[in-house]
Amino acid sequence: MIRIPTLALAVLSLATFDVHASQAASPTLEKIRELGKITFGYREASIPFAYLGTDQRPTGLSLDLCAAVADKVRSALRRPELAIDTVAVDASNRIPLLQNGTVDIECGSTTNTAERQKQVSFSIATYVASPRWLVAASSPVTELKALEGQTIVVTQGSLNLGVVQKIIAERQLKVKIVQAKDHAESILMLRTDRAAAWFEDDILVAGMVANAPDPKAYRMLAATYAPTYYGLMMRREDPEFKALVDAAIREKMASGEFDKLYAKWFEQPIPPKGLNLLLPMSDAMRARVATPSDALTP
Repeated sequence: MIRIPTLALAVLSLATFDVHASQAASPTLEKIRELGKITFGYREASIPFAYLGTDQRPTGLSLDLCAAVADKVRSALRRPELAIDTVAVDASNRIPLLQNGTVDIECGSTTNTAERQKQVSFSIATYVASPRWLVAASSPVTELKALEGQTIVVTQGSLNLGVVQKIIAERQLKVKIVQAKDHAESILMLRTDRAAAWFEDDILVAGMVANAPDPKAYRMLAATYAPTYYGLMMRREDPEFKALVDAAIREKMASGEFDKLYAKWFEQPIPPKGLNLLLPMSDAMRARVATPSDALTP
């Protein structure tokens, strides 16, 4: 018979208690336990984070990270058979569907902001975006002052509208700002010379360019601006579930697996069309991989 020292047994019992107490304290984990499934909310066209790929199945970096979260949940609940369900969400319903329990975690490309934190919770950063200017490859514009007197486009509803208004005011530039209904219309205005530049997050610009009939017809200006941070989104006031989600992502970052996933989705051809975004990991993203955080400042 193997005897376990009293102190070791006490520590083991305490650890077991903490695990079960954490699960019991998490309404999300309790819901998942009761239903026998975890539900992912995914975006249908947010390349390469979450979109419909081959056979119209949701795929992307965020789905890969959410799969790691599901594995972590299976382990925590001791439910290896735990199923994964998926529900399509969009910009207008992603937060309400989290709040009402339709989805347990949003696997998309949502920017972590102080305002949104009043409604939901975010994981540690999964991507660091920086707004960039996109111009036509044939354009003589190489720096911001060359946009004086011209029209620039920003997608309606983009957080970057406020950013660009501040930039223009600080530089005292006289430009006309127009808003397109979506990213497709923004790049179309650029292609048809109705706008001299489009201002949007680098990854969203890269995705639209890669998907354009003539990707080489565009180029980004070198200037970058204050970064924003994307994260997986969860219900608010469930710190136990957030801790589990963060742990799953941290493990990917510490092992080097996150770097491989980044290369898979940003630097290699991706389904279904074999597009390559050609967007290497930025220094700001490398810093977050080295020191994971959900902070809103560098």
